[in-house]
Amino acid sequence: MPSNEKEYNGNLFDQLSIIERIERQLENGGVEAAKAEIEILKKEVNRKLYQQPPIKSE
Repeated sequence: MPSNEKEYNGNLFDQLSIIERIERQLENGGVEAAKAEIEILKKEVNRKLYQQPPIKSE
């Protein structure tokens, strides 16, 4: 859960960027290109989620 408005806006911006990347692939390369882009995005998100050391210590 975002702790402030700036963090929340950053999350929304990231989500919008992901949608735009997928839309661009659909327009230029079709469904298969969009699926490939989604796989790349999943790997990017997982790298951020499981980075060592974590961004924030509990």
